[in-house]
Amino acid sequence: MANRRLAPASEQPQNFAFSPENAEWAKTQIAKYPEGRQASAVISLLWKAQEQNGGWLPRAAIEAVAAELGMPNIRVLEVATFYTMFALEPVGRFWIQVCGTVPCDSCGARGLKEMLQARLGPPGHVSADGHFSWLEVECLGACCNAPMVQINQDYYEDLTPESLGTLMDDLAAGRPVKVGSQTGRVSSEPLGGADTLTDPTLFDGSRIGAWRKRFEEAGKAEEPAGGTGEAASATQQAAENPKPARPDAGRPVERTVSDAPAQRAAAGETPVKPEDRADAAERGRSTAKHGAARPGDADVLDSPAKRVAEGEPAAGEQGHEAMPDRDVVPQQPEASGASEGEVAAEAEEARVAGALAGLPKDASPEQKADAVGKRPPGLDAARAGQPDDLTRIRGIGPGNSQRLNGLGIYHVDQIAAWSRDEITWVGTYLAFPGRIDREDWVGQAKALSGTGA
Repeated sequence: MANRRLAPASEQPQNFAFSPENAEWAKTQIAKYPEGRQASAVISLLWKAQEQNGGWLPRAAIEAVAAELGMPNIRVLEVATFYTMFALEPVGRFWIQVCGTVPCDSCGARGLKEMLQARLGPPGHVSADGHFSWLEVECLGACCNAPMVQINQDYYEDLTPESLGTLMDDLAAGRPVKVGSQTGRVSSEPLGGADTLTDPTLFDGSRIGAWRKRFEEAGKAEEPAGGTGEAASATQQAAENPKPARPDAGRPVERTVSDAPAQRAAAGETPVKPEDRADAAERGRSTAKHGAARPGDADVLDSPAKRVAEGEPAAGEQGHEAMPDRDVVPQQPEASGASEGEVAAEAEEARVAGALAGLPKDASPEQKADAVGKRPPGLDAARAGQPDDLTRIRGIGPGNSQRLNGLGIYHVDQIAAWSRDEITWVGTYLAFPGRIDREDWVGQAKALSGTGA
């Protein structure tokens, strides 16, 4: 499989920036996600950066995407190194990704890899003419048409080493090529064409119609004289040959059903005996019991509605918890073991959420921050033109560092001096209230600036 590492420093460009068109496109992608969830656009932006950079991702592009989304560089690097759709080294004009998983391997992918190795050299290297580079990847999802490769954005399936070589010659020469199966197979049908469900009677309805006709004729032949169909036949069968009832508990000998409703109906009697009907209508006693109610049996009418009608509480005394008076302070839960920063963060998240609930959905970050806190004082420029490296504070990445600089925050001693209202303002402005407390930015800044522990 591929070695997921960045290209050597000698091949890395010094910087990267989206073109004006791609920068505008990136904004539309970020806008698809709610405030605070912009990181969800990371794959889209990486893909566009790779496309702009000639088919591969340099370190500068990864860092530019991280800054655009306000993410730490390492998090964007984790995404780029996980998916083989991102090339981390320069690639040829035609980037060949060979599927090497079991279906393709069983159908000849090893021969494709051997041919590419002989023609282009090891994977990850660009051919001398700059036309080709190749890589083995995991399943590309075309198992029925194995073996196959992906070249740039297109799939080429049902390959042999010879047909892949011809395909590469045509691509290098600029001749038109056929995308998809190279053997004429349609979609994912079996090799040689369809060989199942070839009998038209399986799907033209004729076989089902013949079966239905035979079923109806057989039913008429078996219907007893004077009957009215299946319902009458079932009733007659139940009366003539009743099923045995379940045996009494502990007695494996079955009892014969001698007084079932079906037999009473067949004999012209009322199916339900009068005493059973009276027993079912009796109030205050379960109809599933015979004889007197046992001590502790619940009243069948003991419902919440009945208790309310009789002036009793709807809920029973057992398990009923009285509600405290409105002016009584509720009992505080026991300590959960959370740290002071975690407790403060949870409290701030709740307070900010309540304060922002009344704002319009299209409120700007400044409007939201002003509704819950106070903006910290900023500087017009860094002292002596040299800002501190704010990324030394755990939790502040390059993106957040730039946004803080935009607020006039250039030095760690400024962060160390933030008040509670200022912490709330910045956290809401950056769309992550509570995070500053969780990561203790102020405490870290005090330690770095020497203004306190």
